[in-house]
Amino acid sequence: MKSLNKYLVTLMLLGILPAFSHGQQYSAVETAEIGVQTLLQTVAESRDLFLTDRDSYFSAVEEVLDTFVDFNAVAEVVMSRYAASATEAQKLRFANILKATLTRFYGASLVSYQGQELAFLPSNNPAADPRADTVVGMELRGGDSNLRLQYQMFLNGNDEWKLKNLSLAGINLGRQYFTQFSALMGQNNDDIDAVLDNWK
Repeated sequence: MKSLNKYLVTLMLLGILPAFSHGQQYSAVETAEIGVQTLLQTVAESRDLFLTDRDSYFSAVEEVLDTFVDFNAVAEVVMSRYAASATEAQKLRFANILKATLTRFYGASLVSYQGQELAFLPSNNPAADPRADTVVGMELRGGDSNLRLQYQMFLNGNDEWKLKNLSLAGINLGRQYFTQFSALMGQNNDDIDAVLDNWK
C-alpha cells in the first residue's frame, strides 16, 4: 500500500494525476495518506520560504490542504450548535478564517519535519457502515519524540473522503476552537459577525 501511495503522490506532484478529482474512489485512509505525503513533500520543498517569504510558504501549504480538507465542514464542527443560527455567508466567512488559521497552525507545526518516518496506525472504527466517519491515525516518528495525529474523515456529497476535524499531539482542534468560539459568543451577546471579527 505504501509503495502504491508513494507512486500516486509522485504522479500528483508531476501533474500527471489530478489530486482527488470528482469520481475517484480512494478510501479514507488512502485519501489521508496521499494528502499527508503530499503535504510533507511540499513542506520539505518550501521550508526555506518559512524564514524568507512566509506568505508563499503558507500559500503552498494551503494549496495542498485544499485538496483533502473540507473547510466548510470544519467550520460546522467548530460552530457546533451555533451553526444552526448562522447564515450561509457567515459559515463561508468562518470557513475561510479557519482555512487561514489551520494553514498557519499546521504549516508552523510541520516546518521542522526532516523526513521522519510516517506510520499509519490501525483504525479502531467498526466496518459495519462504510459511509460512517472514519478516524485515521498516524505518527511521525523520529527525533526526541513522536508526533501523533488523528484525522476525522467523512464522505461528502460527491462520495469523496474529506477531513473535517483533526487532533494534533492529543489536542482536538475542533473542540479547542469550539471552546474559543463559544467564549466569544458569550462575550459578544451571541453576535456571530462580532465573533468572526474578533477571531484570532
